[in-house]
Amino acid sequence: MLLTATAVLLLSSCVSQKKYAALEAEQRETQDRLNTATVKLNSCIDDKASLQQQIKQLSNQNTALLNNVGDLATLSKKEAENLERSLESIKEKDMKIQRMQDAITKKDSVTLALVTSLKGVLGNMSDEDIQINVEKGVVYVSISDKLLFESGKYNVTERAKEVLGKVAMVVKNRPDIEFMVEGHTDDQPIRNAVLQDNWDLSVKRATSVVRVLQEDHGVEPQRMTAAGRSYYVPVATNETAEGRSKNRRTRIVILPKLDQFYNLIDEGMKSAK
Repeated sequence: MLLTATAVLLLSSCVSQKKYAALEAEQRETQDRLNTATVKLNSCIDDKASLQQQIKQLSNQNTALLNNVGDLATLSKKEAENLERSLESIKEKDMKIQRMQDAITKKDSVTLALVTSLKGVLGNMSDEDIQINVEKGVVYVSISDKLLFESGKYNVTERAKEVLGKVAMVVKNRPDIEFMVEGHTDDQPIRNAVLQDNWDLSVKRATSVVRVLQEDHGVEPQRMTAAGRSYYVPVATNETAEGRSKNRRTRIVILPKLDQFYNLIDEGMKSAK
């Protein structure tokens, strides 16, 4: 019995040792797996932290981009509004320029028609006695002294009245124009019981022409201005007889009505709206 008991105890001891060894081996394997899992977990934690940092950075960048897009959209809208205003301003200026050009063209057409009419009625006169020209849109009719007056006198001759009648016929057909009659002399001094100097002579010659146009040919007096320029606006030298002869002249200046000119522009602007 003792031998039997001893044998049983030894067998039991041997089985426990095998199980222990197996458990110990299993525990080591489990520990290895745990260590491996721990390493992977730590790696995942690090990766997660890195990814979270990247997500945060991307989120910040995205927010900045959205803000920039908003700024760009706002800027584009403002630029579009500014561009639209600029285009409207340019369009308005172009329109004004066009209306001014139209008004100038119309005015030039009136001037051309006036010159044509004057040359038509005065075409048979000598170029030395009458000159018609246009300077800066203004029509000038220059009549020589020898045609209008006797030397040193200011009374209009009968022949000159005929010439002035032709001029009156043209201006009367154009009630929308005004004109000024200018008297010019040479620099030779003059003084008598009636005339004090060349100022007097130039003014009296201008008023004599105006009176003939009004009284003999029915030109409305409110359309005329009489002016004397004495010898201060010469067209030639006063050192020669020929030059002095050119300076002794009466000039009819057709005055453009600036108010009518601007009215043409205003009417054009209104019609364009």
